[in-house]
Amino acid sequence: MSHQVQQAAALETTAEGRVRVVGSLGFSTVNALLPQGSDLIGRGQASIIDLAGVTDSDSAGLALLIEWLSVAQQAGRSLRYDNVPSQLHQLARLSEVEELIAVG
Repeated sequence: MSHQVQQAAALETTAEGRVRVVGSLGFSTVNALLPQGSDLIGRGQASIIDLAGVTDSDSAGLALLIEWLSVAQQAGRSLRYDNVPSQLHQLARLSEVEELIAVG
């Protein structure tokens, strides 16, 4: 089995309530990130998710961000995305969900 380093992604806690996503948000990485982020959001340890470290993304990455918003809503928590890459903005616009991930 080959190891694909370029497809790696990780969550890093950077400050109180702030988490940074680093790496690729795609079909091969979101399954690992979903429970990690959901746990942090549910415990109130992730109210801001910084996406500046995202190297690339696809529709699975967008679905992950939307799912985390749902987790936050169900837990009664606020959640905001910072530094959303243009690639994710374009996907969101095409999918007509841009207002969900827009900084506001």
